Amino acid sequence: MALQAIFEQTQKASRQLTALSEEAVSAILLDVAEAAEEQIPTLLEENRKDLERMRPDDPKYDRLKLTEQRIKAIAGDIRNVAALASPLREVLVQREMPNGLQLSKVRVPMGVVGVIYEARPNVTFDVFSLCFKTGNACILKGGSDASFSNQAIVSVIHQVLARHGINTAVATLLPPDRTATEALLQAVGYVDVLIPRGSQQLINYVRQQAKVPVIETGAGIVHTYVDETADLDKAKAIVHNAKTRRVSVCNALDCLLLHQERIQDLPVLAAPLAEAGVEIYADEFAYAVLEGKYPQELLKQATEAHFGTEFLSMRMAVKIVSDLEAAINHIATYSSKHSEAIVSESEEHISIFLNKVDAAAVYANASTAFTDGAQFGLGAEIGISTQKLHARGPMGLEELTSYKWLVKGNGQVRPA
Repeated sequence: MALQAIFEQTQKASRQLTALSEEAVSAILLDVAEAAEEQIPTLLEENRKDLERMRPDDPKYDRLKLTEQRIKAIAGDIRNVAALASPLREVLVQREMPNGLQLSKVRVPMGVVGVIYEARPNVTFDVFSLCFKTGNACILKGGSDASFSNQAIVSVIHQVLARHGINTAVATLLPPDRTATEALLQAVGYVDVLIPRGSQQLINYVRQQAKVPVIETGAGIVHTYVDETADLDKAKAIVHNAKTRRVSVCNALDCLLLHQERIQDLPVLAAPLAEAGVEIYADEFAYAVLEGKYPQELLKQATEAHFGTEFLSMRMAVKIVSDLEAAINHIATYSSKHSEAIVSESEEHISIFLNKVDAAAVYANASTAFTDGAQFGLGAEIGISTQKLHARGPMGLEELTSYKWLVKGNGQVRPA
């Protein structure tokens, strides 16, 4: 089928969703979660075919990999979405004008949401569940790296939709080739919004080439600043978790900033990182302190390029800063405005950091690993927006809606 015909089919199918009750939508999502768990062997087998085509040391390998535990967690996220109240038809503003017109501002679906993503098969489930809950059809353009996994996942979704009499075109998976990407970028009149998820290169390409409106989900160049008042045990746990919990995700720590008065604590702070095998790119001051106290094969001297790199691996940078202002300035220079953190026992420093740092999520005394839709109580996420128009941070149900004005009158006409 021609791509334009596919787009037309999805747009037409999206109109069916507006007639579904919230109870029906939730029941279908619960069935999808159950079907995902029932078909774990099939999903893992198809995922294995994708994994065999990728080197295990590729930063995308961990994102591509499905396990029984991960599929069960995905199913749990779908159930969480099903349990959430739908934002649709929520009245945001209601007023009566002096001329008697009654105005209501009401949440409505976007319509058709296109998502372009790389080797992240979990995104296929997440996007469908969030879009379906908000009355949106979705057009999925996954990367070739995850083609077997994505096809298997969409097959599970389609089986459930068909059983419930829902047009399966409400969840459309495009071919994994570049032609489909280019067509989706140009699908004006069929796709209401595009959301890219993946590398900075992919995001930049979509932003520059798309004629359809884009919500930018940026790469994560993430910092944690440990100030002079920080509790060392807290700092050690936070830094270790932010860096090593899952290195391939966008909220993983890339650069540790340490106040110069705490420089002698650096070997203790870095000890858990050494045990995990983290390679450190240290500035000259940090290098001098760590030399002989951190595994030499894991210790490298930083260059300017390392400050501003999203590593997506067991690597990170370390920089010593003179004070809070220097830390904030460093973040302003190198941050991608995704997630930033301070570890401090000073309420004044925390307040300054939270107010002055410009990012979608700013933390005090907590790991940046929490920047996630499920962790923010959104059920799941369709992406983490680093822009400031429409949505910012983890995007859940509300962020997949727009609104319209409903105006009721009784014969009013506007004077000339």
